Amino acid sequence: MKTKHWIVFILLGLVWSSSFLWIKIGVQEIGPMALVAFRMLFGALTAWIIGAFQKVAWPRDRKTWLTFAIIGPASLAIPIFFISWGEQTIDSAVASILNATVPLFTIVIAHYWLHDDKMTLPKVLGLLAGFAGVVILLSKDLTAGAHNSAIGQGAVILASLFYAGSAVAARKFTQHVHGVVRGAMPLFTSAILMWIVAPIFEKPFLIPALPITWVAALWLGILGSGVAMIMFYYLLHEIGPTRTSLVTYLFPLGGVILGVLFLDEHLSWQLLAGTALIVSSLAIVNWKPRKV
Repeated sequence: MKTKHWIVFILLGLVWSSSFLWIKIGVQEIGPMALVAFRMLFGALTAWIIGAFQKVAWPRDRKTWLTFAIIGPASLAIPIFFISWGEQTIDSAVASILNATVPLFTIVIAHYWLHDDKMTLPKVLGLLAGFAGVVILLSKDLTAGAHNSAIGQGAVILASLFYAGSAVAARKFTQHVHGVVRGAMPLFTSAILMWIVAPIFEKPFLIPALPITWVAALWLGILGSGVAMIMFYYLLHEIGPTRTSLVTYLFPLGGVILGVLFLDEHLSWQLLAGTALIVSSLAIVNWKPRKV
């Protein structure tokens, strides 16, 4: 990856690292569908403002809208709902580990669906090393976990499958679309879907009353969706879905490091070992031997 790709990759990891915390906060007051609906709404508005500022041309053909009508909910509304719903019954550490299976699913799907993102031994070894790093990093939280339902865990794994499949599909079918539009369109279609479905199927459909819930919805919408999706789709088409999906390995790493820096948490061997494995996985997957 080039320097500009690393910068966007790290920024995306920092933004998304806090998502599990804010989801956990949000679902304390409102239902998961309501949280996703507000998140998609704020994300779509943010992406539209960015697009308007850059004066991009929004697509008008039916085929492009139909493509994003499928990819949008599959990449955002559906998996985010599964994670939000699952985090009602599982710990955020468990959700982070299960979400880190996205690169493992992605490399398999991309191998059979894309011609320029094939499975190689370095990629497989790198992905496995990174996943091992995530597990080690969060091993203390796992042993201290209070309750983790099998259904909740299954929901997050299903979300990971949706993330992986939709990322590969987006790389394959949206090459012709402008960069900002690629990130904005999934938010538009997801917001439309959620505001139709959520009030019907989630009873009662609650509007946030607590300020902290509004903060969670705004953070998840503006940064975690609007800005993040534009960065994500930029990387998706620049470096491919397998390398882009490695950003999920940064989620728990960012959370643990912030805890050490700002919450006086203990610098444990798990942090050192997990960090070493995750960093090595990024190096292995992105390493290319020099041609002689």
